[in-house]
Formats: sequence, structure tokens, C-alpha cells
Amino acid sequence: MSDFRRVTDDFTTAPQISVDDVEEAARQGFRTIINNRPDNEQPGQPSSHEIEAAARAAGIAYFHIPVVGGPTPQQVETTQRILEDAAKPVLAFCRSGTRSIVTWSLSQAASGARPRDELVQLGRQAGYDLSGVLGG
Repeated sequence: MSDFRRVTDDFTTAPQISVDDVEEAARQGFRTIINNRPDNEQPGQPSSHEIEAAARAAGIAYFHIPVVGGPTPQQVETTQRILEDAAKPVLAFCRSGTRSIVTWSLSQAASGARPRDELVQLGRQAGYDLSGVLGG
């Protein structure tokens, strides 16, 4: 079972999830999944298509924004647009959850939704160090 890490009431991150984790996400009330992991990054990981099919079967919206290294400005903007309209709560994942929370935090900072110091604190509480990305 995946390690769902609640960041806010509307946003949670996780390391790589499985098809079974999608079913668990549905049971926990998640309404949107964002996959920040590129396909074929590691042998044996579920493909975006597999996770998307499970999400759709569970009635969960699905978006794939594969991030390699750090997110690009376009990926941050895409995430921001998705989060504005997404059914909540949202579960975002990648290999460790770090790319997901970094992309989310940069989108929050860019939109002015949350101050940088709050984002660093939220990251810390969820087990991620965002101070190098956001300062603070």
C-alpha cells in the first residue's frame, strides 16, 4: 500500500502508486490523480495507461505531467491550471513524491495561493524539504 502524505486538505502526495492504490485512493475520497512520473523510468513500474485506466474505472480524474529532474515553467503552469479546476482532493505521485510536491509548491507560489514560508512548512510536515526549491 502506498504512503499517502497529506499536505493540505485538498492535496496529497505519494511515492509510486499501484493499480490497487488507485482503488484505495477512491475509498479515501480522492477525486483527481496527477502522475508526475515518466513511463519506463524504472523497470516494472505501472504505466501511465494502467494507472489512468484504474482511475477512470474508479471515477477519478487523471492527468499525466511527467517531470524529469525539476519541473519546467510549463509543467508548473499546467499543474496550476489543473489544480484550479480539479475535483478535490487531489493525489499526486512520482517515484518518491518529491517531484509532485515540488511542482505543486512552485504552482502555489507562482499563483500567490500560499506564501513560500508556508509551503516550506507544509512540505516539512509531509516529509519533504522544500527549502532548497523555495527558500526559507
